[in-house]
Amino acid sequence: MTADIPGGGTEGSSDGTGPPATAPERERPALHRLAELADLATPMAIRAAATLRIAEALDGGPRSARELAAVVGADADALDRMLAHLAGKSVLDRDAEGRYALTGLGAALHADHAGDLHPWLDMGSAVGRADLSLVELLHSVRTGLPGFPLRYGASFWDDLATTPDRQERFDTHMSRDIGTDGPLIAAAYDWGSLGRVIDVGGGNGALLTALLRAHPELHGTVLDRDRTAESARIRFTAERLKGRADAVEGSFFDALPSGYGGYVLSSILHDWDDASALAILRRCAEAAGSTGRVFVIEKIGGDGAQVRTEMDLRMLVFFAGKERTAAQLAELAGEAGLKTVAVHPAGALAVVEFAAG
Repeated sequence: MTADIPGGGTEGSSDGTGPPATAPERERPALHRLAELADLATPMAIRAAATLRIAEALDGGPRSARELAAVVGADADALDRMLAHLAGKSVLDRDAEGRYALTGLGAALHADHAGDLHPWLDMGSAVGRADLSLVELLHSVRTGLPGFPLRYGASFWDDLATTPDRQERFDTHMSRDIGTDGPLIAAAYDWGSLGRVIDVGGGNGALLTALLRAHPELHGTVLDRDRTAESARIRFTAERLKGRADAVEGSFFDALPSGYGGYVLSSILHDWDDASALAILRRCAEAAGSTGRVFVIEKIGGDGAQVRTEMDLRMLVFFAGKERTAAQLAELAGEAGLKTVAVHPAGALAVVEFAAG
């Protein structure tokens, strides 16, 4: 195969650096931009570098590809070619001796970087692994079905449950957002007035911990899968919240414990199609009864009318889920017998409050 992508250095152009000679001159910028958007080589090189822990291997200073290959377990020539490409994209620096070093951009590949991109890029992590199923987007668009099971032979959640280490890292990654979002969510509502809340699908308890810290009169429970519920118990013990917080094993598709003032669904519904999301809301509505509240916490956009299209495609391919606007959430909730009470802004998130209709 000798022809390059149009706009990215092309057979047929006079100098080998532009679109085919037959393309009008004015189309070159557009073709180049489209070629950049469609490129898979650079995204996969970045992900491969993150998975190989190239950033960590460069902590001690510049190294040659041969030295790096010995550290990360790679073929020296193939690694050199990949790193040279990343140097051309300013992810790495390459000196006259062929040694590589991190740039400011490349430093974000480090697992300990504050930007927390590594779990998204590491192909061995739950999210990085799931992102590879985006190659099945065509299947999802044609059928409306998730692409993840087509690639891996199981749903995202069943696949995750087979690897405890990956599950633990996923829970940790999900909880890191709470470091920023937790205080905003805690300040968005008078959670203490509810007495007790249950965080349905609440992971390792990071959000509930933030709520309890901000509202000393509040008590709460996390409901999640067995391993995750145990992680929440460990967190509550470490945070000295054992008297105010507990965790139970269960599924939001089954009957939920009654008697809580609030039922919290934080970044849950976007993982599911409408039928499943409705089933979850119905379980919460049943348990909340006439006096409880149901809180859906999602990134619905600043005005409640826009969705994040890139994440929306991920939800489609991973789960057949979707990002929803406030209006779409209200419509689903209405089918579950709930009405919207208020939408409480919480930074990029919104806390949508529902009550029995």
